[in-house]
Amino acid sequence: MTQRARAVLHEALALPLEDRASVAAELLASLEELPTEDAAAVQAAWALEIERRGRRVLSGESTGEPWDSVRERTARRLAEQ
Repeated sequence: MTQRARAVLHEALALPLEDRASVAAELLASLEELPTEDAAAVQAAWALEIERRGRRVLSGESTGEPWDSVRERTARRLAEQ
């Protein structure tokens, strides 16, 4: 990550939650405009998403959910279809 990107990230992380979510959504939407057949772009987008999720966990913003709960909920939803 460049120094400029770090500075922008530092400023973005200081924003209130709703503003951070809006910025994140806009950044992710801008990545969706890339052609999906470009494997490097897809890989970069996933890397950004993984980094975003990791930061949420490390900051305590997201605590996650046990796999058993997710699996049970998904199974119920699939059974309802």
